[in-house]
This record gives sequence, C-alpha cells and structure tokens, in this order.
Amino acid sequence: MWRRLAGLLFVFAAATAALWLLSSRLSAGQARRPLRFPSDLEELRELAEALREYERQHRGAALALFCAAYLYKQSFAIPGSSLLNVLAGALFGPWTGLVLCSALTSVGATFCYLLSGTFGKQFVVYYFPDKVALLQIKVEENRSCLFFLLLFLRLFPMTPNWFLNLSAPILNIPVSQFFFSVLIGLTPYNFICVQTGAILSQITSLDAIFSWDTLLKLLAMAVAALIPGTLIKKYSKKHLKLDEDKHAQLLNGKKSL
Repeated sequence: MWRRLAGLLFVFAAATAALWLLSSRLSAGQARRPLRFPSDLEELRELAEALREYERQHRGAALALFCAAYLYKQSFAIPGSSLLNVLAGALFGPWTGLVLCSALTSVGATFCYLLSGTFGKQFVVYYFPDKVALLQIKVEENRSCLFFLLLFLRLFPMTPNWFLNLSAPILNIPVSQFFFSVLIGLTPYNFICVQTGAILSQITSLDAIFSWDTLLKLLAMAVAALIPGTLIKKYSKKHLKLDEDKHAQLLNGKKSL
C-alpha cells in the first residue's frame, strides 16, 4: 500500500515539475505580467490577450502549457478545470475551445482512471467505502446498459465527477466506455463554460451584456445544453434502475435526517 502511495507521489512530483518548467518558459517570454489564473472579467481579458500575443510567436508552447495545465488538474482530480474552460473560450474561440476542452477532459479523466487503477484503489475503498459500495450496486444493476448509466451520471451527477473518475476502475468499468461517456456526457457543461469565456472576452461594458446579440447567444447556450440532458433523462426513466432521491445525498457526502 505504501509503495503505491510512493509511486503516486513520484508521478505527481514529476508532473508538477514538468508543468512548472513549461510555465517558467512561457513566463520568461511574457515578462509584462506574471501568469496566474484570472479572478475577474478584467484579469480574464488581460490573460487571454497576453496569451494571444505570445501564441502568435510561440504557438506550440502556449498550446502545450494550456494542455499541460488542463491535464494536470484532471489527472490528479484538482478543482479548477471550469476556469480553464472559460479561458479556452476567451483564448481559442467558442468552437476550437470546445473541441480542445472536450478532448482534454476525456484524456485527463482517463489519466485519473489509470492512476487510480494503478495506485489508488485501496485508498479510495478505504476512505469512501459506502460511496463505492453504492456505486457498485448501481453499476451491477445497470450493467446491460452501462454506457447510458455513465452518461446519466455525467449529465445529472449523483456523485462528483472527480469521485466517479477515481472509482471507475474499482467498479470494473471498461476504459473505452469510460472515455466516451466523459467525452459525450460533459460536452454540454464544457459548451456552456467555453461559450461563456468567448462571450465575456468580447464584452467591453455592462451594457453589452444586455445586447440582443449576447442575449441570443445565452439563450442558444441554454437550449443546446438542455437537449442531451432531456434525452438521457427520458431514456433513464425507461431503461435504468435508479433511485435518485434515496441515494443522491449519500453519494454527495450527505445523510438524510
């Protein structure tokens, strides 16, 4: 068990060092301001503009840093990927950003799956026995339509995405089904975040938020995000064995009174 922990710490340290080296290289080429995650609209616009300027001269390095930061967060289940989705929309545009984030989300979640399967199974079972047992029951009850169960859990999360990534190898979920369920199931969420970043990067004042162009884009985002969820919801009622009200609180770390 301790050997597995040491192996995981080694992989984490190596990935952290690699990300730091990439970040240092990009920061050296962009000395006007330090690289950091944006905390408001103005910082988001400044960071996106700084990276656009750098990308024109060092496109490969800028893209590599973004991909590395995204995969780092996804692989080690570190919060903050949604902020990178917003940044992708501001930096790469709505459609390129969506394709990029969807691919990185799937690859990063699969890395998390593989790391958990190699190093973390015992730790996940030890610290979250009830959650793992409950998910195992749901997976076995719906083994014949497992892929649609995974889509349902991504679109209507009864448990956090990071925990599903960590527990998937314990539940004997095939890596191929896992990968494509993340790719498809999280696309609506990625779409909203990326589109938000693209819209915010173009807004120059509060008045622009209430323009017809912005409002129509926001309406289109809402409709596009609702369609896949509605379809999966209808399918789940007919084919999946779920008891959302009974188990959702436990899977999210809450107990009913």
